[in-house]
Amino acid sequence: MAIEAWFMDNNNEDPRLPHHGYPNEFVFLDQLAELGVLYWKLNPNDCENDQELKNIREARGYNYMDLLDLCPEKVENYEEKLKNFYTEHIHEDEEIRYCLEGSGYFDVRDKNDRWIRIWIKAGDLIILPAGIYHRFTLDTNNYVKVINLSIFLIKASFLGCGM
Repeated sequence: MAIEAWFMDNNNEDPRLPHHGYPNEFVFLDQLAELGVLYWKLNPNDCENDQELKNIREARGYNYMDLLDLCPEKVENYEEKLKNFYTEHIHEDEEIRYCLEGSGYFDVRDKNDRWIRIWIKAGDLIILPAGIYHRFTLDTNNYVKVINLSIFLIKASFLGCGM
């Protein structure tokens, strides 16, 4: 099953609710791709041996991974952190998340400044391009375990080397 995405309503209720617009207007993978958002469906039960994940990491140069287990029981200052994640922001680099368990929402702005809600679940790998306004929140299940992927660059310092 492909990822689910839709245009959001303008309601300020609990951000963990789906916030489908009225009428419902779904967004498809090709529309997300036009914004630079990329998506793969992988097997979260075998991520250590997943050849497709290895191929994606190699092709895109992702050499670093860490794990985020986000739920009230495991994260200190949970509500504050969730509020920070839901604050609209932008990065100079891609944001890459691979959902292993649970679910949550990435919201991205389209070219007409409308919010698109992208519902990630176990097995979804999503890449948000650099320079796109976005935010994240959990859904009402209050739990997600994701792998953060990135390119880790070691910057050499040439100070004192005559350069």
